[in-house]
Amino acid sequence: MRCILGLDTSNYKTSLALIRGDETVVDLRSFLKVREGERGLRQSEALFQHVQNLPELFIQLRNDYEGSIDGVAYSTRPRAVSGSYMPCFTAGASQAVAIASALDVPVVGFSHQEGHLEASVASCGAHPDGEFLACHFSGGTCEVLKVRQKDRQPYLADAFCKCDGEQAFYDIEIIGGTRDISYGQVLDRAGVMLGMPFPCGQLLDEMALSAEEQTNVLTGIKAKEGFVHLSGFDTQFRNRISDAKAGKPETEQLVREAFVRISDSILKMLRQSAEQTGNTNIYMSGGVSSSRFLRKYITKQLQKDGIDVFFTSPELSSDNAVGTALLGRRYLWG
Repeated sequence: MRCILGLDTSNYKTSLALIRGDETVVDLRSFLKVREGERGLRQSEALFQHVQNLPELFIQLRNDYEGSIDGVAYSTRPRAVSGSYMPCFTAGASQAVAIASALDVPVVGFSHQEGHLEASVASCGAHPDGEFLACHFSGGTCEVLKVRQKDRQPYLADAFCKCDGEQAFYDIEIIGGTRDISYGQVLDRAGVMLGMPFPCGQLLDEMALSAEEQTNVLTGIKAKEGFVHLSGFDTQFRNRISDAKAGKPETEQLVREAFVRISDSILKMLRQSAEQTGNTNIYMSGGVSSSRFLRKYITKQLQKDGIDVFFTSPELSSDNAVGTALLGRRYLWG
């Protein structure tokens, strides 16, 4: 059975995946380590950790899978637009080209965002026809996207195919999101203040879910034509944390209110984007969208509006190489 190897080296995780047909054979990931009290990594540090993590993951991969590799796919950059670049992705790119060259198999690159989209639609059971809306909410990205499926591109027999300037399967247009920082940054900054390890989203999500009540001290986030500004809310939220005592019930209630305010702002963006495009099918991807609080709150509200929202499975919401490998399988074999 033919198998595709996928690599993704983001600013959060080192990820490998093997795909056979539509089935994930192996899905391996390793979080990059962030020092206590820090809110992320410099690109040089992320790149160095990927170089350290990849051999360990490949050893584990060999222990878990003894078949052959017939093609390699990798993440080239954050988004498939001119000027999009992060050094951390060069770790996976260099390994992918080296492995493909050694095995004499095809290699192809896609953007990190395309990998998220592919994992999202695949986890929902089928690829939507025509145009749809998608949200990419992660640690550093907050975008509402109008997405249109493209025809399959012919395979280019270039050993270092980057797909520069265009997507292999998706035309993507940003129609909403943030004008400044992302939801992930708001949550991570708050979590670090509360003494949580970075990234902090999951622990804050659990805190919000455990709170039976919420405060009413945070100003709501306004949305206009599908876009929001989050820096003011970020400052306000962290100022309130400074006033509270970490670990006390009022802190949990404050975190719950923050999740409500964030969820309400996402609802505004999605409603405005749906109205603007006339499209009521929305796919949610990225680590922030794995929040159980957010999923339950948003789904309940949008059902009333006749908007169908599809959340990526929790295991594929955060950074992974599964979507990248799936893209490679579609590109190379149709």
